[in-house]
Amino acid sequence: MVCLVALSVLAGCSKKNEQPKPVETLPVEATFWMTSGDGKTLLNREPDVKSSTIQNPHAVIEVDTAQLFQVMDGFGYTLTGGSALLLSKMGSAERSALLRELFSAEGIGVSYLRLSIGASDLSDRVFSYNDLPAGMTDPEMKQFSLDPERRELIPVLKEILAINPTLKLLGSPWSPPVWMKDNKKSIGGSLLPQYYEAYALYLVKYIQGMAAEGITIDAITVQNEPLHPGNNPSLLMPAAQQAAFIGQSLGPAFRKAGLNTKIIIYDHNADRIDYPLEVLADAGARQYIDGTAFHLYGGSVNDISRVHEAYPDKNLYFTEQWVGAPSNFGGDLAWHVRELIVGASRNWCKTVLEWNLAADPNQDPHTEGGCTQCLGAVTIDGNKVTRNVAYYIIGHASKFVKPGAVRMGSTLPEGFPNVVFRNPDGSRVAIVLNDASSPRTFNLRYAGRKWVISLPAGGVGTLVW
Repeated sequence: MVCLVALSVLAGCSKKNEQPKPVETLPVEATFWMTSGDGKTLLNREPDVKSSTIQNPHAVIEVDTAQLFQVMDGFGYTLTGGSALLLSKMGSAERSALLRELFSAEGIGVSYLRLSIGASDLSDRVFSYNDLPAGMTDPEMKQFSLDPERRELIPVLKEILAINPTLKLLGSPWSPPVWMKDNKKSIGGSLLPQYYEAYALYLVKYIQGMAAEGITIDAITVQNEPLHPGNNPSLLMPAAQQAAFIGQSLGPAFRKAGLNTKIIIYDHNADRIDYPLEVLADAGARQYIDGTAFHLYGGSVNDISRVHEAYPDKNLYFTEQWVGAPSNFGGDLAWHVRELIVGASRNWCKTVLEWNLAADPNQDPHTEGGCTQCLGAVTIDGNKVTRNVAYYIIGHASKFVKPGAVRMGSTLPEGFPNVVFRNPDGSRVAIVLNDASSPRTFNLRYAGRKWVISLPAGGVGTLVW
């Protein structure tokens, strides 16, 4: 055999019977993204982390590959009417760039949005899709119209869906049309039983009307915060009434219309799990119910699991939490990651949604009597965009945890709240908070591999491998 000199210098001569040398197993690299509690590092890709075999005394988060829990639908925000208004006023190029940053895989990949059915308190005015002069009624919904959404919300949604066609949408009403209510006002009051059928038809027409615009509503909640009738708009809907409305009217109307849209109950705080338990105990309503939605302005996030334990065949969702302006960045980051990204996910929730996507520098728009301190995930001032703490809270999950991901088991060493997911493509994602006032290091161990990670005080890290 003749070896060419030039090649032999580079590679040497091969020998016919030479045995291959053992290949050394290289450390497995994982990508690592971090936000610091002081806000100086913001969802920044840090140097990749190599797995290690060196022993150390630090805390260990052990991923349990045998434990699999709920399948995730997504992470995101509420696209309020006010958010859509501010987005619609941006220049087309600036709006497109922001929406791509929010909803594309190259950005933070928001995968789930909540919408208000009619006005929420973060709309610029109170309205429904069937507003009538005093004394008039329309039980057949002949005057129903989505026109109030055609100028801002629907066009913005279509832009978003062009960027992320798999985005899931949840609709939530703050109030039915006032002519259906016993007090005939946007604030408070209750739905009159004589209008159960009309209101069910109203919600059917909303879903059908959005579908005609190319917008699929994956799910609705029956009423936003049914035990908080002081907002504008709002409705008091006790559990017995919600069960009766679903069982007698809403469920049958969805079935008759052939709708696949999920019906989700409650949509309020974790301190009143008696409410969803009462609704689910009603067999007539339960057959139509997909699951229960929660907020966390009261109660413990861990109580959400008690609804799963009572009805394990029903899903759970986390659908709203606000950040108050002015934000305490470090405190808000730690609380929301600990309680929502980690806590709600570890308590069976398929979604984690922060409240308002966008507001202006004065936390406008809002209705008279609506929230005056709800800080948007982004602040929009003309074409200028400021990213606030909720942008990074959600981004640490939405950018990496894909719809269809399944939550995996993991241990909880003291001071390191964490949650782990397996994506549909087989990649794994761990989100970890250093819930302490000093920098700390921990080990993440998975299937015999170990990564050693340091986080600053109050810092959040996302590891992907």
